[in-house]
Amino acid sequence: MPELPEVETVRKGLSQLVIGKTISKVEVFWPKIIEQLSPSDFNHRVSNQTIHEIKRRGKFLIFCLDQDVIISHLRMEGKYHYFPEVTKPNKHVHVVFTFSDGSQLHYQDVRKFGRMCAYHKNHVEEYPGIAKLGPEPFNETFDLKTFQQQLKKSSKAIKPLLLDQKLVTGLGNIYVDEALWQAKIHPETPANELKPKEIKELHRAIIEVLDKAIQAGGTTIRSYVNALGDAGNFQVELNAYGQEGLPCPRCGSPIQKIKVAQRGTHFCPKCQKKRGK
Repeated sequence: MPELPEVETVRKGLSQLVIGKTISKVEVFWPKIIEQLSPSDFNHRVSNQTIHEIKRRGKFLIFCLDQDVIISHLRMEGKYHYFPEVTKPNKHVHVVFTFSDGSQLHYQDVRKFGRMCAYHKNHVEEYPGIAKLGPEPFNETFDLKTFQQQLKKSSKAIKPLLLDQKLVTGLGNIYVDEALWQAKIHPETPANELKPKEIKELHRAIIEVLDKAIQAGGTTIRSYVNALGDAGNFQVELNAYGQEGLPCPRCGSPIQKIKVAQRGTHFCPKCQKKRGK
């Protein structure tokens, strides 16, 4: 699943391609992709509006139009492909935006899990999927003191707590494993048992790991490429995720893989010792 760095990379790529373009029509071939509106109503609502900016909130892409926004979530395998001229869509393309200059943007989704909707631009933060999100994982928005207070209120294991997007948004399986490895915290540690120093290290690790991944263009896992067709490069920097059996870059112990809250989880048993051991 594309995580925050991948979605941010898609946002940057699309911004180079479609900013300033006016939507002339939208064709929807899989109606369930569109939330709240019928395909024809979606087409009617966004047609003749120009894309002025593309923002991101968590893992949501937000296409800012004249009066509305198009909110898009890629889910497991959603991708956007830009074509400078009208192009026949393949069988996995479910939405086609045609612009007034004849170029097109195809939304492709093999599993059909992605979703998009038209929403009033002044009420984006009220959209159900966005309203519950925590702060963005950057120094200017992710407050350490608030993070400490929230962790102390929960006895839930730290990994699933970070995955639920309420404490901080944008973390998925890959980057939670990487941040916990960097902070030397076992993924099953109850949040309220973390020491102030550990919380501070985790806060810093979350910001640093995601920043590095954004700079690298994301992590290429299976079929991920950005809107420009480029694969991310962060996989060459992974220390824990997907490294089962390989030596920990820090201590040399073999990285282990376990299930935590039904998610495959990678960690170093020596660097990230479990409480009581």
